[in-house]
Amino acid sequence: MAGKNVVTLSDSSFDAEVLQSATPVMVDFWAEWCGPCKMLGPTIDQLADEYQGKIKIAKLNVDDNSSTASRFAIRGIPAMLIFQGGQVKEQLQGALPKANIAKALDKYVTAAAPVVTH
Repeated sequence: MAGKNVVTLSDSSFDAEVLQSATPVMVDFWAEWCGPCKMLGPTIDQLADEYQGKIKIAKLNVDDNSSTASRFAIRGIPAMLIFQGGQVKEQLQGALPKANIAKALDKYVTAAAPVVTH
């Protein structure tokens, strides 16, 4: 269910992949039975391709990794949390349009990117 640039997370890999990441990370919390999550899947794959090298895009199946889902108080899915510096910076809820998600991600790309002057 994940594209080639999407990192598949588990309870055991979450801290290393997300909280200790040098780059911002967006985690898509989803489940196999969730219709809106499946609708969002291709959008997540596209965003992972477009933001490759700028923001890590990851997915966590809440059914298989319930301790991480409860740790971040995920009550409804799809839910996307954006982490930077090991902290949750933003939470997006529902099957949002790609433009809405990209707008949220862009805040963290510019925040992390160095300013180049000529």
